[in-house]
Parts: sequence; C-alpha cells; structure tokens
Amino acid sequence: MTKQLKVGIIGIGVVGSSVVSILEQNKHIITARTGVEIVVTKGVVRDMHKARNCSIALTTNIDEVLYDDEIDVIIELMGGKDLPYYIAKTAISQGKAFITANKAMLAYHRYELASLARTPIGFEASVCGGIPIINALKVGLSANEILAIRGILNGTSNYILTKMAQDGWDFAQALKKAQELGYAEADPSLDINGLDAAHKLSILASIAYGIDVRPEDVLIEGIEHIACEDIEFAKEFGYCIKLLGIAKKHDNAIELRVHPTMIDEEKLLAKVDGVMNAVSVVGDCAGESVYYGAGAGGYATASSVISDLITIARSLGKQAHTEPMLGFINEQKHTIIPKQDITSKYYLRILADDKHGVLEKIAAILSHNQISISTFLQKPSAQDSSSAQTYAKILLATHTTSEFAIQNAIAGLQSLEVVREKPIIIRIEE
Repeated sequence: MTKQLKVGIIGIGVVGSSVVSILEQNKHIITARTGVEIVVTKGVVRDMHKARNCSIALTTNIDEVLYDDEIDVIIELMGGKDLPYYIAKTAISQGKAFITANKAMLAYHRYELASLARTPIGFEASVCGGIPIINALKVGLSANEILAIRGILNGTSNYILTKMAQDGWDFAQALKKAQELGYAEADPSLDINGLDAAHKLSILASIAYGIDVRPEDVLIEGIEHIACEDIEFAKEFGYCIKLLGIAKKHDNAIELRVHPTMIDEEKLLAKVDGVMNAVSVVGDCAGESVYYGAGAGGYATASSVISDLITIARSLGKQAHTEPMLGFINEQKHTIIPKQDITSKYYLRILADDKHGVLEKIAAILSHNQISISTFLQKPSAQDSSSAQTYAKILLATHTTSEFAIQNAIAGLQSLEVVREKPIIIRIEE
C-alpha cells in the first residue's frame, strides 16, 4: 500500500488553490516520483462564504489544522509576518514539516526558525515564484564561493520599467496599466519602493553567505523617481534600467543593495522584460549561471511549493531530519559592508537654472567630494510658465565613487540656489 503524506494549507487563495489543483491534476506523476501519495486534508480560509474552486474541506479555525495529529505538513500561504511566524513555530513544535511562500516573514524570522527546526522547512516559493533559485544556491552551487548575485526579483517593477523603455510611457502611465492588469496592487508600495525585492535578497544572502541580514541592513531605493529622460540617457549610452537586488562578496565582507540600476543592454538581465524574474549567480567554480522564469502567479508559485512537498515526501521513513534550513551547518564569518561604504558609478539628473556659471558651481560641488565626471549631456531648456526663468536638465555619469561621497554631493547640489529640485541618482553596474 502506498504511503500517504497528509497536508494542511493555511491560506486558500490563488496560490493555495493552485497547489490543490496541481496535486490533483498531476497526482500520478508526483506519486511515481516520490513513492508517496500526497493528500491535502484541510484548508484554512478567512471567509467561508467566498466562492472557491477547491475540493478540500475548509475551516476558518487555524488550530484545526495546526493541532490535527494526522496532518504531517503545514503549508502557510496567507502573507503577513507575525501570525505566520506563530504558525511556523507551532507547526514545528507539533513535529510537523513546514512550507511557506512568505518572504516578508522569512526576511525577519528565518534564523529563529532555523534554530528551532527539528523537521523539514521548505521555502522555495518565497523568492521568484516558479524559479528554483533556493535549491540552486543550497544544492546546485553548494561547492562554490558565491561571488555575486544580481537579480530582477520583482515582476511589477520590471513590467513598469519595460513599458517605459519600450513604449515611451511615463511612470504613472505604466503603474496604472500594471494595476489594471493585476500585476500591481491598489497600494503598490512594496513593489515599487524596493522593499519586496529587499525581502527576497536578504533570504538569498543568507543561503549564499550564511549571514543574518535584515531589510534594514540593505541599501534600498525604489523606481518612483525614474523619468523618461533617464530611460533616454540609458539607451543613448548602451544601458537598460532594471530594479536589481545585488549582493557581492569582497573578501569576508558582503555588500547588499536594491535599487534601479543601469546595466549594459547586452547583458542577459537587460533582456528580461515584462513581469518575468531572473537571477544571475556568479560562483568561483561554475562561473555565471542565470535562472529565468515567472516570478509570481498561482501555478508558478504553487510549483515551487510542491517541489518542497516532494522533497519532504521522498524523505519519509528515512533517518531524522538533519539538513540545515539555510544551507550552512557552521557559522560563517562575514560582515555586512555599511551602506555609506558601498562604491559604484552613478548617473545624476539635475534640474538647474539655464544661465552662466551654473555648470561651474555643479562641478565645484562634485570636485569637492572627489567625484569625477565620465559622461555629460544637457537637455534643451524648458521655461517656467509662471516666470521668465528657463531651466536645463543636466544628465551626467560619474567614475566610481562611494555612497558617502555621492550623498554628500547630492546635499551640496540641493543647497545651491540654481538647483531647482533634489538631484536624482541611478547607480551603474558594470
């Protein structure tokens, strides 16, 4: 008789219902691959009256699943941080395996869960939906020192930047269309301000480097300030703008940042358009490998959830669970590079009075901060409708400098009477 693995799902939304559907649809192939029949016995929902295309028993009581002795695995797909953390701890204390797609909870509580883990914990679906990047780092590239990770980790931002670059839309137009298509929420803050990508980068950094980093430790900027002029400058000089999560190893120190980035238009990441995600990983042995696919969506994310289920099913009847949740058994001695010490090349957009002596003042501020200019453009003047004053948009790129220096320069430029608004910066990644 085929063994059974009984599962309870907390959160039967788009992903939860897709998990149930795939397990039913592909039951025979999953059983053939595991030697185990995976059975979802119960799901937890907030509203019993909401119509759902789901054949399993439902309840609104989380405890009915958490404390059911027949359930072997708890899958948490509800979102949020505090309640999912409680669910995870309770599931582990009950001797149940635990699977989650919750990047926000893991961004803050993954090390606490790792210290508690006596049963398998799966979280492949927490980063980049259907892309198996967690397993690639934990297993496929485990012989490598990871030198760098660069990833398009948020499909909403990537869609917006794609529409701006390909169709000439401004940010507001592209965001509105993303909302109409369901790619962005009514409140899109987490997607466009970079925090969603920072949650995911912190998880990847733990697996790659064994560091307990929180989003607050990451340099984070969103895409809200990107304008058509920035897109045009990028194209003119052979760049494409993407919101990237970046982690790099420098000896025993790690730099972590999420921000709009100008990258060479010939790079593979530059060719990733729409809502798709991609992650480039550079290992000291394997070199660069790139993982591409759907970063969200019911079936894509459910595919990763079920990959964790299959791993657990294959381990049934074997010795006690010993695999480290985050890929490291021994503590790693890495430090996090302070944000102000991160170095990069920078693009600046400056709106200033169009009159004699302005460029000298701007150059003096940059020189004072030991920042040198590599490329310079001045866009045609525009006139203020309420006055006779004309303005120029000054676009320039710098040689490599530090975050400390560029932020000091921004403050200095903003203090000039001839500069009309806070200058915009975009980092350039070679």
